[in-house]
Amino acid sequence: MELKEQFEKAIADSKSLTEKPSNDTLLQIYSLYKQATDGDINIEPPSNPFDFVAKAKYEAWAALKGKSTANAMTDYVELVKKLKG
Repeated sequence: MELKEQFEKAIADSKSLTEKPSNDTLLQIYSLYKQATDGDINIEPPSNPFDFVAKAKYEAWAALKGKSTANAMTDYVELVKKLKG
């Protein structure tokens, strides 16, 4: 199966996990997805210092700057496989 197909399947699988992942794992899923689909972060940091969720998402994605799309897709697929068990 081609990487893009594996990635698409992992996206679908991530929506039907039996247990809700921890917040840290959800951030990892989010940031890998964004890096795989949008590349390096391309948005401004959140302007509201009390929007902790937006800040965490921004920082998680920013931490992946420079990771290739293919590597982000591979990591995403592996993470979802691990979560499925």
